[in-house]
Amino acid sequence: MENQTLFQAFEWYLPDDGQHWNRLAQAAPDLAAKGIRKIWLPPAFKATGSNDVGYGVYDLFDLGEFDQKGTIRTKYGTKDEYLQAIAALKENGIEPIADVVLNHKAAADYTETFTVVEVAADDRTQVLSEPFEIEGWTHFTFEGRKKAYNDFDWHWYHFTGTDYDARSQKSGIYLIQGDNKGWANEDLVDTENKNYDYLMYADLDFKHPEVVQNIYDWAAWFVEMTGIHGFRLDAVKHIDSFFMKNFIRDMTEKYGDNFYVFGEFWNGEEAANDNYLDKTDYLFDLVDVKLHQNFFDAGKAGADYDLRTIFDGTLAKNHPEAAVTFVDNHDTQRGQALESTVEEWFKPAAYALILLREAGLPCVFYGDYYGIKGEHAQESFAQILDKLLEIRLNLAYGEETDYLDDPNCIGWTRLGQENAQPIAVILSNHSARSKRMFVGENWAGQEFSDYLGNRSDTVSIEPDGWADFPVNEASVSVWSLKERTSP
Repeated sequence: MENQTLFQAFEWYLPDDGQHWNRLAQAAPDLAAKGIRKIWLPPAFKATGSNDVGYGVYDLFDLGEFDQKGTIRTKYGTKDEYLQAIAALKENGIEPIADVVLNHKAAADYTETFTVVEVAADDRTQVLSEPFEIEGWTHFTFEGRKKAYNDFDWHWYHFTGTDYDARSQKSGIYLIQGDNKGWANEDLVDTENKNYDYLMYADLDFKHPEVVQNIYDWAAWFVEMTGIHGFRLDAVKHIDSFFMKNFIRDMTEKYGDNFYVFGEFWNGEEAANDNYLDKTDYLFDLVDVKLHQNFFDAGKAGADYDLRTIFDGTLAKNHPEAAVTFVDNHDTQRGQALESTVEEWFKPAAYALILLREAGLPCVFYGDYYGIKGEHAQESFAQILDKLLEIRLNLAYGEETDYLDDPNCIGWTRLGQENAQPIAVILSNHSARSKRMFVGENWAGQEFSDYLGNRSDTVSIEPDGWADFPVNEASVSVWSLKERTSP
């Protein structure tokens, strides 16, 4: 079976030019040739304005079709261009995955008056005030859409909380009062801040039956309208996990097991990830936050980081079948809320650690591949990523043997399938080193070279199938047959 690779097809600082869907459609053949089989598209819905990355979501039923929030197109283009990009990706054998933002709604059309209490930012269960009235931005009418596709209006009672009182012009975290109101049960959301139901804007109340019905109505319309092949679920640690389990169960029952779903559960704690996967019946995968955090720590610490621990606490180690592994993404890039950008010197090794191993579905970040421009500029890693993607597509198969036995130098081998060529991967965070690894007696006497070109020498495989494979200081090498043939 061919290795699958996911590509995150955006970064935070893309230009607000409405041309991104067109660029992705044009890039589809090239991405497919590199082994990209799934692509995570940015949020396609009308948000607070044309410059919104998409997480300040306003109208899920507007994909860049209606004049709302000062624009017809979204940051990325029009609805027609979105559909054309999806078609181009599918024509090239790439499954498009939609970024779905269900936690909140932003930029309401009107204010409404309702009763709230203010709660503490660091303890959402601590009430700071007596009940009082505010004017909150909670009435969504979508007048530019004129009831096309769906006629539902949103009111204050469809939300659990909001963050701004227009009457007093004061920001805070306001818990909406009323029958059956309140945050989600603390067992169903992340326990940071005691109860992390509320994240931002007007927070959806998944206890309200009209909210649940509207989400189901939207999902049916959206999947059938676009032909999308799956969802990336934003901010799931803030969303009632009981709703999420049932929603994804119903979606996969309706659209089949090949409708791929993964969620952003931004919590690096091992027990929290175990618990969330259990509560949601392993119905969808999670991004491997802990592995990213380990990469970040390794890049910062350099030779002081113990590479033997690089997989400790990760989904890749504990739940490899449920892990979406990544190096960086739009939230971790410089200047963003979760900024934890992996150091440039360590990125090639980090990508080798996700692309050339069995565990997880690896995700390549647009910003790492194409580079990032502007104030938070970053160079492109396309040259090294192209080589790693070639190795993943053609060579990274078969039995995996780890040599994670040195704090500053680790490696592993993949022995191939059906006499396919093996690879030996070695990385160092300190001095130039070598590691003795086994690639098989069948390759005795064969010359191996570094596919990445970091080393110019060759390695001869000994009669017993073993060899000493070198690596440069603070570098990574992938050793394979010098005279390579098609797999």
